[in-house]
Amino acid sequence: MKNIREPAVAGMFYPSSPRELKEQINLLLESTHSDEIFENPFGIISPHAGYVYSGKTAAHAYNTICGKNFSTVVIISPSHREYFPGVSIYNGDAYRTPLGDVYLNKEMISQLSENSKLIFEGMNGHRAEHAVEVQIPFLQMVLNEFQIVPIVVGDQRKLFVNDLAEKLAAVVDANTLVVASSDLSHFHTKQEADILDSIVEERIEKFEYEKLLYDLETEKCEACGGGPIVAMMKTADLKNKKKSKILSRSDSGDITGDNSEVVGYLSAVIYS
Repeated sequence: MKNIREPAVAGMFYPSSPRELKEQINLLLESTHSDEIFENPFGIISPHAGYVYSGKTAAHAYNTICGKNFSTVVIISPSHREYFPGVSIYNGDAYRTPLGDVYLNKEMISQLSENSKLIFEGMNGHRAEHAVEVQIPFLQMVLNEFQIVPIVVGDQRKLFVNDLAEKLAAVVDANTLVVASSDLSHFHTKQEADILDSIVEERIEKFEYEKLLYDLETEKCEACGGGPIVAMMKTADLKNKKKSKILSRSDSGDITGDNSEVVGYLSAVIYS
């Protein structure tokens, strides 16, 4: 019997109806289509709020990989609902969305977790976490057959982020895409959020992931998935993929019209 991780936020963060979900994602992709081509994308940064809020920003990133051939997608997310020391990779067989089941690359997962004191297989961070889940329907719409490695970072300190990057660099190849799932600042005024989020944007654009991690640790800026972003960028650096481009930045106030307490969103692509 297969161990399937059922959707936790279908009907809340995105439609639970397959038809409505496909229609929404297609509309988001069409409205953000660009003629700019990234020949060798290594990774993307994508927000993880409800699609009505951050879906358009996310779609900019997913358009860069549309139709590409990736056999494995590593999705790195923060843990919003539980703290645990270390990095947790789901220990089941598949993640389910309204668009179907996506199976795990068990071989890559075992390579990442074996002989590691910091990376382990388990349910920690996967029970009700949305940040991995909301990326998968987009992936199902833009890619053909692929497997996933769903990773939730329970502790985003430098020790854990660096270890994950080094382990990933040893196992990913040209057929692997890495997705860093992150929103930016939370619940500041639009003006305050713009100041904080522009720091994250600049660090990513200049490929300064070490400085980004320092800025996050010293609270000069905010990103709930800052650790996943840094882990993805460091992995890219170790694989000699050192070009980055910001694709879109927005905040919840752009949708709601309420600029008193906004959440920031950003999408980017890392390539060679």
